[in-house]
Amino acid sequence: MSKPLITHLRHAAIAMPDLDRQLAFYRDLWGLSEVASDNGVRFLAAEGSPEQYVVRLRKADEKRLDLVAFGAASMDDVDTLAAQLIQQAVQLVHEPQKLDTPGGGYGVRFFDGDGRVVEVSSDVATRGFRTVEARESIPVRLSHFVVNSGRPEATVAWYVKHLGFRLSDTLCLGARGDFMWFLRCNDWHHSFAVSRGPHVSVNHISFEMRGIDEYLRGTGRLLREGIQKVWGPGRHYAGDNTFSYFMDRAGNTVEYTTALETVDWDTHHPSVYDVTTPEFIDQWGTANQMNEFVARQMHNDPDRGIFVAPPV
Repeated sequence: MSKPLITHLRHAAIAMPDLDRQLAFYRDLWGLSEVASDNGVRFLAAEGSPEQYVVRLRKADEKRLDLVAFGAASMDDVDTLAAQLIQQAVQLVHEPQKLDTPGGGYGVRFFDGDGRVVEVSSDVATRGFRTVEARESIPVRLSHFVVNSGRPEATVAWYVKHLGFRLSDTLCLGARGDFMWFLRCNDWHHSFAVSRGPHVSVNHISFEMRGIDEYLRGTGRLLREGIQKVWGPGRHYAGDNTFSYFMDRAGNTVEYTTALETVDWDTHHPSVYDVTTPEFIDQWGTANQMNEFVARQMHNDPDRGIFVAPPV
């Protein structure tokens, strides 16, 4: 089976009332670099990534997800995807056009089945990046983006059908059934995932660190700074990646991770892991218990941007 027209995860764009505190969190504590500002919209890059930016912040009256952005290999692929979406009656925010965000490029925006805005772009100029050094506890790249849905099976099916994602693995909670689905668009175990939740919202945004030492140093720095820890440090079974989850200043859950598994696109067979078996949720057994507190933070507030395009 051929790979999808989407090649990778580019960035997440979020809005919130207190832009200054949110900017300070991602820049001064989380370890991203502010690279551009345009009419109050702030763009932050990961030092180890060629992406122009991995987080976009915008001041708004209400917290919301503005969009999640993915890459495509060419303008032709963007056009092909847009034509397929139109044929499949997917609602576009705008047809393929030149982009005026940092790095430019050519992209299309549309609503997914839950009403989130998705952008797919190509020909975005890369930025100068560097090797993150040993013991340097800052993100190398954006790892994955996870959303909540009240109808997750339909959301997973939407991304498989319309965007060509493939299912890597599923988590279940015993007899209560499946609750998280990991989706890939390349050889990373997951770049996107869908979790069962009470409403449409962001579950968490994950950032890849250089290695285990850098991941733990970053985790420790945030703990020392008194940032609200949600869950971790530990190591998941599905994806084999480490996890430390914290709250940003707008109440979104963000994660430091590393060592995410790569899988073969054609031969990997999805499994279902029952997280009532402790090692399937945390191989190390070092994290705090996965309980109602953790679930409540990751359920987040209902997204106020559903089927409403952001102003920029």
